[in-house]
Amino acid sequence: MMTINIDDYKKALSKFAAGVTVVTTLHEGRPIGITASSFSSLSLDPPLVLVSLKKTLFTHQVITASGLFAVNVLGARPLALGMRFADMRPGIADRFTGLAVETAVTGCPLLSGSLAWFDCRVWAAYDGGDHTIFVGEVAAVCAADLETPLLYHDRQWRRSAALDAPA
Repeated sequence: MMTINIDDYKKALSKFAAGVTVVTTLHEGRPIGITASSFSSLSLDPPLVLVSLKKTLFTHQVITASGLFAVNVLGARPLALGMRFADMRPGIADRFTGLAVETAVTGCPLLSGSLAWFDCRVWAAYDGGDHTIFVGEVAAVCAADLETPLLYHDRQWRRSAALDAPA
């Protein structure tokens, strides 16, 4: 088997543009969340999405125990929101302080102002090396026509004016 240089692997992966989401859940009645770009649609019937989270994350442990999560798709304008949940804003003890949050079916936090959200129950979980792939059955969904998405590309968060007009 050929050995892959991890830096080359990361660089190659960084060339794939991905949307930025905040994955949320509840721990002992308190909301928790983390920024993630490993999100994808999976199935229309039944409606399934997937998110992949590192096994060492507290959010991973909570989703494993609760069987519930929500995915909030971020727009390009509230960049600070993504940074807050990526732990890039020092001094914020509670990432939800001062944020408008609603709930739907599962009770997981849904961030007001998201481009879209998916309220999910864990349908399956698969080993993915140092990550777990959580497949969520969508219990409720909402989409807004607010703006273009926040993107993660080449290890940076980006806005794309090109998305405003079809090619």
